[in-house]
Amino acid sequence: MFKKLFGFGKKKVEESEELEDKLSFEKEKEEQRKQLEVENEKLIAKEELEIKELEELERKEKLESVATEKLRVVKERFESKNKELEKDIEVINDKKDKNFFRSLKDKLVKTRKGLFGNMKKLFSSRSIIDEDMYEELEDLLIQSDIGMDMTLKIVGELEREVKKRGLKEPDLVYGVLKDVMENFLISEGTGLEVDKPGMNIILVVGVNGVGKTTTIGKLAAKFVKDGKKVIIGAGDTFRAAAIEQLEEWADRAGADIIKHEQGSDPGAVVFDTLKAGRSRGADIVIIDTAGRLHNKNNLMKELEKINTIIEKQVGDSSYESLLVIDGTTGQNGLNQAKVFNEVTKLSGFVVTKLDGTAKGGIVFAISEELKKPIKFIGVGEGIEDLREFNSKEYIAAIFE
Repeated sequence: MFKKLFGFGKKKVEESEELEDKLSFEKEKEEQRKQLEVENEKLIAKEELEIKELEELERKEKLESVATEKLRVVKERFESKNKELEKDIEVINDKKDKNFFRSLKDKLVKTRKGLFGNMKKLFSSRSIIDEDMYEELEDLLIQSDIGMDMTLKIVGELEREVKKRGLKEPDLVYGVLKDVMENFLISEGTGLEVDKPGMNIILVVGVNGVGKTTTIGKLAAKFVKDGKKVIIGAGDTFRAAAIEQLEEWADRAGADIIKHEQGSDPGAVVFDTLKAGRSRGADIVIIDTAGRLHNKNNLMKELEKINTIIEKQVGDSSYESLLVIDGTTGQNGLNQAKVFNEVTKLSGFVVTKLDGTAKGGIVFAISEELKKPIKFIGVGEGIEDLREFNSKEYIAAIFE
């Protein structure tokens, strides 16, 4: 009985221990499961984070790709527009150049239809090239204010060139004459040398009535427009109203002016002008002078004095000395040029009023006979009508 009871109790204890072990195992198993779930959740969260990061990276790469593509398109569009703009600018500049040249042809229409129109008719009306044709050409050239000496040079050179080219048709001689006459125009040194560091000086001479004051005003306006500081010296103290007219042009151009009373010593005006030019930091000083030719000795003394004052200021540096000639005065203009060339160191000429003459031969005469370049030509009243001289453009504008 005791054994049975003892055996039953032992069995119960064993069963209880077995249950406890089982419960403990289940508990441990549950804890492991929960731990695995936590770790799995962390892993999932990490994977989700990595997926989000990858998606964000992919999104950014797509954005960068889109941005790169947009940038490429914009760049191509910009380059295309830039090329179109450059073409437009070329067209505008081309039109501007053509309009400028066309306007020069329009301005010189009297010369083109007068002298050179008659010469063209001369060649087209003849059937053979002979001495009569050359003699008639001489008459036309002399009538055009080219002068006898210059005429003989042109016709002689034309005959030689026609023979050299073996021409037989008179109509072809007109083209040869164009080349011959262009060769008699000085093409080098036609620009003004006013870009040296410091103060650049332009001395302007010429008789009264040739457009000297107007030329000075237009030059001043041109230089001021180019950003230069300009001072004008009213050195013509002899002619009545000369100072007032120059003062008006200085105001219009935006230039300073140095003046004394009428009748004052021109040399003193020049000295004060150069002094003011240095103290005010002027880029260009333009000096007007009296235009008297009735007494060559007085003119020579006055210009010699002015040149001496300028040379003391500039030392060995060169300066521009321009003679203004009225293009309608013909051989009288050439005579003026010869006189002024004797009394001052001319660097070139300004030929004005060429729009008002049907002759225009003075341009060739002064260029060849005095061996000095034409720097500007005047072809109208406007500021833009004072043109820098270009021999090729001039020849093209006056020949049909």
